[in-house]
Amino acid sequence: MARMMEDQVFKAGQRLPSVREVATQNGVSVSTAVQALRWLEERHLVTAKPKAGYFVSPRRRGSALPAVSRPPTHSMVIEHKSRCELLRTLNDEPCVVSFGAYAPEDHDFFDHEKIRVALARAIRVHRKSLVEYSEACGTPALRQAVARRALHLGCQLQPDNIIITASCTHGVGLCLRAVTKPGDVVALESPTHFGFLDLLEALGLRALEIPTHPTGGMSLPALQLAIDTQPVKAALAVPTLSNPLGAVMRHADKRALVHMLAARQIPLIEDVVFNDLMASDQRRQAAKSFDADGGVMVCGSFCKTVAPGLRLGWVEAGRWSDTVSRLKRVQGVPTTQVLEHALAELLTHSGYEARMRTLSAHTKARLAQARALIGTTFPKGTRVSAPQAGYTLWVELPGQINAMALFKQCKAEGIVFGPGALFSASDRFDHCMRLGFSGPWTDLERNALARIGALAKGLFEG
Repeated sequence: MARMMEDQVFKAGQRLPSVREVATQNGVSVSTAVQALRWLEERHLVTAKPKAGYFVSPRRRGSALPAVSRPPTHSMVIEHKSRCELLRTLNDEPCVVSFGAYAPEDHDFFDHEKIRVALARAIRVHRKSLVEYSEACGTPALRQAVARRALHLGCQLQPDNIIITASCTHGVGLCLRAVTKPGDVVALESPTHFGFLDLLEALGLRALEIPTHPTGGMSLPALQLAIDTQPVKAALAVPTLSNPLGAVMRHADKRALVHMLAARQIPLIEDVVFNDLMASDQRRQAAKSFDADGGVMVCGSFCKTVAPGLRLGWVEAGRWSDTVSRLKRVQGVPTTQVLEHALAELLTHSGYEARMRTLSAHTKARLAQARALIGTTFPKGTRVSAPQAGYTLWVELPGQINAMALFKQCKAEGIVFGPGALFSASDRFDHCMRLGFSGPWTDLERNALARIGALAKGLFEG
């Protein structure tokens, strides 16, 4: 019902169906319908009128979206290390509240008992694997489970072509090594995940940042111009729930992206780590599903959706599968079979899809609450992303407020976040920040978020 209001199927001022009608239409009890309507009322989406029923509340005007990024038109050598070292220095002392994480830390997000049971069973049944070397490409059980999950991304992957990795980032690194050499140019979104910048820097690669829309993702015309004019050797993208913007490319744009790069024989490395948070197959479809010739290398993980502690990833590298498999073997980064068997069980559990729907709704509701709080406590003119799900918001501060200066003030009070400078090889995002909401969400965190806004106002007015 909330989604129908968002899509304006139910318009402001319109009377909703009665409690009994809601129960009948959705096949639930009257008490469940009452709880649903109260949930909508608590979030100010509906208003109850005595003896008249529930009515859709007027749409409140929220914060504007961040502007479309405008990175430099040339590729850049990444000098990211100094910024990361600065952030590490500032984070030496424990903080009181952290909005810096993007991996889920809130225990309410996960079913601890199911994870414990799966791990205990894997240790009992496969205990001999603890005294044996693991298979180079991963256990058949997990590779088959990943292949089955990939069907929900619209991808038909062969288990034998799937390689289990230590993490999604590890898989991305293997793919980059397979298709580039030091000095090559890699196109990627702007802003982008700082982990990708770290990888490019470590491999001696140049970053070509592509303008990115806060909701629609990477600009295809800008990417076309880039590959027409510069020696791009690979593209690295998160088409679904990009980090940090939370943008989602339309399916037509994902198809066009794949075809555009295929025409130039440029490999696409796609990160699908957040796709399951879209909570339905139609919305989570991967760009890989449009790949006809093996030109897309798809990497994923389940640490954001199933169990952060089971830090395993996977990659299906298309035409470069043999090369990636060899690189993993040569690098000697093994994975643990017991953990692989436990994760395989969790992925094939009958309640997986229901759990993803619950997690998706939970993250969306939390981001909406945080976005509303930012709208009332941050300086006027602040722009905030509006992702469909996920754990982070991208905030663009007005008046070119320096986010690193704000970070230092907040850190002095025990509050941390991700300064925008970490998400680009350029200085274009020095007035931006990424806020993560994957940890606890109590009055302590809400007050800390409001405090960031108050300090930002002080810098703005000063």
